[in-house]
Amino acid sequence: MAAQVIPGAEEWSHASSASVGVLVVHGFTGNPSSMRELAQSFADAGFNVELPRLAGHGTEVTDLLDKTWADWSSDAEAALQRLTARCSKVVVAGLSMGGALTLWLATRHSNLAGIVCINPVTQPLGDDMMGAINGMIDGGTEMFPGIGSDIADPNVKESSYPETPLRALRSLMVDGVTPLSTAYPSIKVPMMLISSRNDHVVDPVQGDFLAANYGGTCERVMLEKSFHVATQDLEKDVINTHAVEFARAVTTS
Repeated sequence: MAAQVIPGAEEWSHASSASVGVLVVHGFTGNPSSMRELAQSFADAGFNVELPRLAGHGTEVTDLLDKTWADWSSDAEAALQRLTARCSKVVVAGLSMGGALTLWLATRHSNLAGIVCINPVTQPLGDDMMGAINGMIDGGTEMFPGIGSDIADPNVKESSYPETPLRALRSLMVDGVTPLSTAYPSIKVPMMLISSRNDHVVDPVQGDFLAANYGGTCERVMLEKSFHVATQDLEKDVINTHAVEFARAVTTS
């Protein structure tokens, strides 16, 4: 029997009469709830929206144990195809791993109108950390403490998993981020890069690396108060406003 979806973690789709759309992608061990307000902001601005729930997410952590980058990238691609079937111009916006998937889609679809990357994972873990992860897996450990809910606002908690499945994390790094990290100079799609100065999950220098190596135009927004899950944090309205303005600009030019 399939595990039940956590309330609020459901995928979401919004249809508009306009011919422009936005794909919104959540992060690793998170779920659509962390991106729902951003997705709603795009919908309120008249965009078609797809907010998928990536494989293994938004139910129970054991569902994520055997999932890989291939599963999540396939989900992102399928959601993009649903949008392109009804839209002439599409923007993709993603947080953390969702930001990596956003960049990956941009390597495959040069006709995207623009991308919005929010605290994206852009570089693989170092050899020491990957060695430790491999050692734990070889020793029979499948999970370690969760990385979710890095939020400055004391009144907000992310609906993320309490543990991190190590095999899934390894696939994110080995199958996803490692090959992707060499492709940034080839991407020409206009990008808005939104970075928290105080991010305890993805080192802010990863944003610096992306900005320095990106092949297209890069408009950067720095967040002074928010932590990693910035879409639910103190400056979420700043993100929503900038992302919508950017999406409007790149889809009307």
